[in-house]
This record gives sequence, structure tokens and C-alpha cells, in this order.
Amino acid sequence: MLACPVFEIFYGGARGSLKTDGMLGEFAVHSDEHGSNAIGLMVRRERTDLVETYERAKAIYMPLGVKFQDQAHVARWPSGARLRFAYLDRDEDAEHYQGHSYTRVYVEEIGQFADPAPVLKLMATLRSAAGVRVGFRATGNPGGPGHHWVKARYIDPAPLGWKVQRNEYENPWTKQRVMRDRVFIPGKITDHNLLGPEYIANLQMSGNDRLVKAWLEGDWSIIEGAFFTEFSTERHVVEPFKLPGEWARFRAMDWGSARPFSVGWYAIADGEPIERGEIGSAICLPRGCLVKYREWYGAAAPNIGLKLTAEEVADGILEREKGDKIAYGVLDPAAFTADGGPSIAERMCRRKVTFRPADNARVARAGALGGWDMLRARLKGDDSPMIVFFSTCTDTVRTLPALQHDTARAEDVDTDGEDHAADETRYACMSRPWIAPLPAAPEPARHVPTFQEAIDKHIRRRRGEDAED
Repeated sequence: MLACPVFEIFYGGARGSLKTDGMLGEFAVHSDEHGSNAIGLMVRRERTDLVETYERAKAIYMPLGVKFQDQAHVARWPSGARLRFAYLDRDEDAEHYQGHSYTRVYVEEIGQFADPAPVLKLMATLRSAAGVRVGFRATGNPGGPGHHWVKARYIDPAPLGWKVQRNEYENPWTKQRVMRDRVFIPGKITDHNLLGPEYIANLQMSGNDRLVKAWLEGDWSIIEGAFFTEFSTERHVVEPFKLPGEWARFRAMDWGSARPFSVGWYAIADGEPIERGEIGSAICLPRGCLVKYREWYGAAAPNIGLKLTAEEVADGILEREKGDKIAYGVLDPAAFTADGGPSIAERMCRRKVTFRPADNARVARAGALGGWDMLRARLKGDDSPMIVFFSTCTDTVRTLPALQHDTARAEDVDTDGEDHAADETRYACMSRPWIAPLPAAPEPARHVPTFQEAIDKHIRRRRGEDAED
């Protein structure tokens, strides 16, 4: 990582890979090379995390003669190089740095940012009038509200890392082509022996086998803090098949403009086997199982909406469901709010796309299950799942298993994450309530006579004492 000349580096993946020390060390090398022209910004999401990073910086830098200005959280080198420490409690805080110039930007635990927008804004501050080669460095582990976009940006192009992704951009004024390359460098605790076997033992006592695997190996397919641990690609994702014409169909929608909207189309299984077109290949889903067979996810980028009008969305829905006989539609109740004009739902209705307000209960309330409980029940099913997703519903399959718990309300999901497809799926489940049947009462145990009891009964029968034939 220290020697890598790539502009954008994502380092880490596993716990104990010395990510913070690596970033602090990288700037120490950078300051030695460029002196007063080395200007860095190190960012954390939470103030408490920033305090720990700042104290660690003191332990490493002060023996080098670095002075710290605690009020401004700035470290100054004798050469004039300086590193500023900051935290972005809100996404809008990134705006405060737009006029700044840095040669290095470090984002610690980048997965804590649900939205990539503030991180990308910080990249715009990377410039140097002295000709210093600038760079962006980020660290993180699997999980967190930003798991989706971090994985899509850094992990998915090269899951094993080390492969440089080259991105070319054009300067609109000079028409020059500028290369901005990106790479994922995996870091693991096994890369060093500085923490000792006790640290690994502590991790192994802190979670289940799958979670420990994510921590130790940086496995991005296993998500720390996942809300729906029941979700399994093997159980819940099926290859598309031709839906029987007699299956009832409906749609559900979560509205969004600046944020993504999500529309899902569902069919209700009747319990009969369905041929898949291949000889001897058939699938049988339980009666009442929901099949999400189509989705339209309105996103320009992870957690960034398309900003379409209600009319444009309605036209898109009609185009996608041509030939379908839709029994009903359910929509986020907020879309029915009329604030100085027709509501979102009314504007779509004028385009012949009708909805009724969805049941928006997220968590359990007196006498009824909440939407997340209903979805969880369907994921668990009885003997088999009661909801499955076509593999073509890529954004649902991508975002549903990565949803995190709300730290302030454990029974709810973290709404800072990309929960739009999950909300729409929740509305669908609430429109078709399902509860797992109670287990059948066991039959009373039959008495099996002992050998002596059978002999005694035989003797009584021979003597005529027992009328039973």
C-alpha cells in the first residue's frame, strides 16, 4: 500500500490489518518526500472515532518532532507538512472543504458513509499547484450502512484485489484525457504478527463462525450486523421461469426522487409444480409463496435517485408491465400526501397507474406483526421459503442482505442505508399477510406391550377370560 502509485486506493477488508497505522504511516512518507507541499486531510464519520485516530497519530508522530494543534486538530511537521483531522457528522459537512487543496485525502472506515456523495466531494479537493502527485486513500471492513456502494466500487471489479481499474475522464475545457486509476489492496491480520494470538482468540469469541470469517478474511459476501441473517442466495434466489397465467400478480412501490425509487412485481404461487422447459426440470413453490419476478430500481448510482417525475415513473411502469394483468398495487403512504397540489399517487393515477396506500408499519405493534417481521417470516418460511426472487432482481438481491440494524432501535433497519427495495418488498408482504402454521399436535403414543404382557394376554384368551378375538 505504501509503495502503490495508484490515485485511489481502498485498503483493508479484515479486522486487525493495521489500517489506521497504515494511513498515518503513508502520510509520514508523503511528508518526507514533499515537505511543505504535503497537505493532508484525514476524515472519520464519528467524533469518537476521530479522537482515537488523533491520539494514535500523536503516539506515532510526536517522536518525529511533529507538533499538534489540539483546537484545530492539525499535525505540523518541522518541514511545514501538515495533516488535518476532521469528522463528517452530516453529509453536508463535506461542503466546508470545497475551497481547500490537499495532496492526500484519507477516509477511515469508509463503509460508515451510507451515501458516497460526501466522499466523492472530498476527492474534488485533491489538487496541487506545486505539482505533487495527489492521492485518495480509504480503509474499511465488510458491513456498515455503506456496504453496498463500497463493495460495488472497490470489491466487485476484482474480489481478490490487486487489479488496477483504469478510468478515463475528459477535461471539458482542454479536451485532454485524464486517467484516474483505482485499486483494492486486501489487508489481513495474517499479514503481520504484531497483535498476537490473543487478538484472534478474542475475535473468535465475539461472533458466530460466519461473522468471524468476515472479520478475519475480509469476506464481503458475509455482512457484519446484517438485519436479515435468514437471507440466503441458495434458498431465496431462483433463475427466471415462465409464470403460469393463472397466478395472481400485483405490484408494490417505494417512492423516491433524490433517493432511488423501487417498483417490484410479484406473482402468488398456487402450489403446483412448474416445468422449467428442460426435460425433468421443475420447480414447486408452496401455495401462497410470493415470487418477485421483476423490479425497476430508479438509481443513477448507489443510493442516488434518477429524479424522475411521477408521470415519467408511471409511464415506465406501464411500459414494463405490458401483457401483465395486475390485480392491485401498493405504494408508500407518503406518496399520497397532497401538499399544495396533487399527490404523487394522484399524478400517477392520471396516467392509469393506480395504487392504494401500503401498510407502513415497520415494527411490531399491539396485536399485529410489523412489516420487517412479516418479511422475516416469509424468508424463514415453514419447510421452504414463502418469498423468492428472480435472479434478475439484482438490486433487491444486492441490498436486502446488506441492510443493517438501527443502532438506536434494534428491531428496525438503519434508514441511512440503501433500504428502498427492502421497503417496497415489505409493502408487498404486508399486502399478503402470512404466518407460519402451528406445528401439528403429536399423536398420542401407542402402548407397545412387553413380551410378558403379550404372553399373559395369550393365556387369558386361551382360558376364555378375554373375549377379544
